[in-house]
Amino acid sequence: MNRLSYIYNKVSSGQFLYAYAVVALLLPNIALCYTECLTPWACGVNVLLPLSLYMLFFSAAKRPGKMVWWAFIFVFFAAFQLVLLYLFGTGVIAVDMFLNLVTTNPGEAMELLDNLAPAVVGVFVVYLPLLILGGVNIRRDSRLSVSFQQRVRHWAMQIGAIGLFCLLASYLMVDDYRMRNQLYPVNICYNLYLAFERNAASENYKEVSRNFKFDARSEHSATAPEVYVMVVGETARAHNFSLYGYPRNTNPLLSKTPGIKAFPNVTTQSNTTHKSVPMLLSAASAEDFERLFHEKGILAAFKEAGFHTVFISNQQPNHSFIDFLGEQADEHYFLKTEDASQGNHYDADLLKKLDEILPETDASSSSHYRYRKLFVVLHTYGSHFNYQERYPRSFAYFKPDSRSEAKPENRQDLLNAYDNTIRYTDYILHGIVERLQKWEKLQAKALVKIQAKTQAKTDGATCQPTSAMLYTSDHGENIFDDDRRLFLHAAPKASDYELHVPFIIWTSEGFGNEYPNTWKALGENRTKQVQTSLSAFHTMLGIGGIRTPYRLDEYSVASGRYHPARLLYLDDHDEAIPQEDAKF
Repeated sequence: MNRLSYIYNKVSSGQFLYAYAVVALLLPNIALCYTECLTPWACGVNVLLPLSLYMLFFSAAKRPGKMVWWAFIFVFFAAFQLVLLYLFGTGVIAVDMFLNLVTTNPGEAMELLDNLAPAVVGVFVVYLPLLILGGVNIRRDSRLSVSFQQRVRHWAMQIGAIGLFCLLASYLMVDDYRMRNQLYPVNICYNLYLAFERNAASENYKEVSRNFKFDARSEHSATAPEVYVMVVGETARAHNFSLYGYPRNTNPLLSKTPGIKAFPNVTTQSNTTHKSVPMLLSAASAEDFERLFHEKGILAAFKEAGFHTVFISNQQPNHSFIDFLGEQADEHYFLKTEDASQGNHYDADLLKKLDEILPETDASSSSHYRYRKLFVVLHTYGSHFNYQERYPRSFAYFKPDSRSEAKPENRQDLLNAYDNTIRYTDYILHGIVERLQKWEKLQAKALVKIQAKTQAKTDGATCQPTSAMLYTSDHGENIFDDDRRLFLHAAPKASDYELHVPFIIWTSEGFGNEYPNTWKALGENRTKQVQTSLSAFHTMLGIGGIRTPYRLDEYSVASGRYHPARLLYLDDHDEAIPQEDAKF
């Protein structure tokens, strides 16, 4: 008992808490020296300057417990940073990470945390006792002696002087050295500021974009029945599509579907959902991302051109640009908010909703006129982690798929589950094609009837019905693929597994007959390099025959004028950089 009392008195003392707090907050600085490959001068700055400031800060009050709680936000940053390093092996907390905190739904967050047990337990072991001991120190009123405060302040000033010398040397001797980028926690605070700034800009989006117009019109016949579907996937990487040579049969249906064109050389310009999806749904790209904050998206363009527009998402709304762009449709649905009691919504629920949207009668009927031209955007949940939660058990084709904890030794289970999600996506896309084919046959029959009754009065369709589908994913995924041991996506630097995404276009036989030049261009451009964030918007407008000054055919693979542009990546500070500079 006496020994326990002795230990308790020691760990709750002011001096112990002081040393504990300084070391705990300094851990990310030390770790980043190894993970970020900093120069010796930059390492000196990264350790010595924060060390001196932490020493001064925690000695500012006689009860260091008060200072621990005053520094709570930096305790949180330290824990967050160490989890990030465990997950990605490199990088500071980025702007995108902060934005992910406010755009990720609680279910996704819990799924991730449940499977990051070692990292989560580790930071709790380090930082939770610090906060508890801080509270105990305040309650016990255990104080630092004046002599101790004076000594540590003296040491802190000396350490700080050396740190300032290293800082000066870094600016003089290290190319492109910036405190805001390379000194923790200055870089964290700067990124947090940028996140607040970006979030504030997005809050004003609806008002700023209110009067924006595409001046869009349809190049196709006003009476032509047509339906176009754009499918935005989630976390699907091209490496695991058998359409692109993956040895596992993950595309058993699409591989046998006529009219499919799978583009093999395709990359995204961002490895984060909250950037890549808005770029897919708008004219914004890495090179001119800022236009996203004041322009409307593709649904508004089709709507201006006379299409009935529908947005259906199998993801929860999060008050982001994805929501804003989706709400520009005539109808918009977020399946995960309609009935929370139903639990998990698989992507097949999108097909059920599509069945409700597609007209069951021919488009020549006045009562169904709004459906004569229909544009639908489907936002799937696709292959987002936790993979095994994204498909029904009947689609567990590759087994075992049960172990989901984020460990390299679980890779085979994780890969099996991930491949099952791709196979399930194959089922979803084939289901869309089947429905479009059924719709087109229905309209074709109606057309025959109309042509047979040339004397009848009708508002009818006199052109061949057409339909098409475009599918791509926001970004790919890491699954412990190599000795880098990367997992998930949104890493501070991207891998090929995150950037190389599927880009699949299906056109009906009727579309090929009616628009042979577009069909020919799709075939001729299939093997060329494509950047989805740049091309998806313009390609979809080209397929749908939507003419607007904002449509640039040199970016559209549906045009004979298409040519590949330089490969760019939208970095964490929203700057367009060469894709090679953004990769591991």
